[in-house]
Amino acid sequence: MSETKSKKLLDTIKQKGKNLEAEMSFFEHLEVLRWHLIRVAIAIFIFMGLAFAFYDFIFDDIIMGPLKTDFWTYRMMCQLAGKFNLGPDFCVDHIPITLINTQLAGQFTLQINSSLLIGVMLGFPYLLYEIWRFVKPALSEIERKSAQGFVFYATILFTIGVLFGYYIISALSVNFLANFQVSDEVSNQIMISSYLSSIATISLGTGIVFELPIVIFILSKVGVMTPKFMKSTRRYAFIIILVIAAIVTPTPDIMTMLAVTFPLVLLYEISIIISEQVEKRKLKKEKEFYKS
Repeated sequence: MSETKSKKLLDTIKQKGKNLEAEMSFFEHLEVLRWHLIRVAIAIFIFMGLAFAFYDFIFDDIIMGPLKTDFWTYRMMCQLAGKFNLGPDFCVDHIPITLINTQLAGQFTLQINSSLLIGVMLGFPYLLYEIWRFVKPALSEIERKSAQGFVFYATILFTIGVLFGYYIISALSVNFLANFQVSDEVSNQIMISSYLSSIATISLGTGIVFELPIVIFILSKVGVMTPKFMKSTRRYAFIIILVIAAIVTPTPDIMTMLAVTFPLVLLYEISIIISEQVEKRKLKKEKEFYKS
């Protein structure tokens, strides 16, 4: 009886030791994650400070850009209208919007918020880098090699998404909403905070949506997503894309929705190709394993 009790006691002690070790490992990981997040926050605040220092350029040329008729998108629209005889309405020559501020600290808050948004956008690549540094130790050598270039490609996709959202979706949305009137008696006087929120949401949201191929690549690597499943659910995916396009674009304009829908559909098709490539590599490795 005494030997049985002593064995049980030793097993209990060992089990508690394992639990304690697991808890310590968990808290160690939390500590490592905390420092990654702290470095990201510092980077964002540095970029925020730079945006605050050069705010005149950021406000006049970037934030207010879609309200100017010499904006790149509007100039391209006018050139297309001239070449293909699309009519005078396609060329943007006037944006009837007056921006107003109704709060005492509204303009100061605007500068802080917009500088923070610029800091988040500029700091996004560094956020991806810190995520990669946190995940990298848990990956095998093969997984590390297959995931090389994650930060680079994710940054490129995010940048393309932000530029697309800013130059295409924001410009088309601003032009449509500025010229939409239920009556000539009602003029468009828009709060500056509402305008900034719309531009930032569209640009940042589109940048995140453009990360779809990276997400599909990761899900395919872990076996959650397959090209067969993506092809079989393509019609449902297109419906979801239309819903996303309707959410991202604040206008009921069909041209704006199509401008958003087309690149999202293209991204989905590219994601299928990426998933197929991942699956082919998996099958190739399995064949080599069984042959050996």
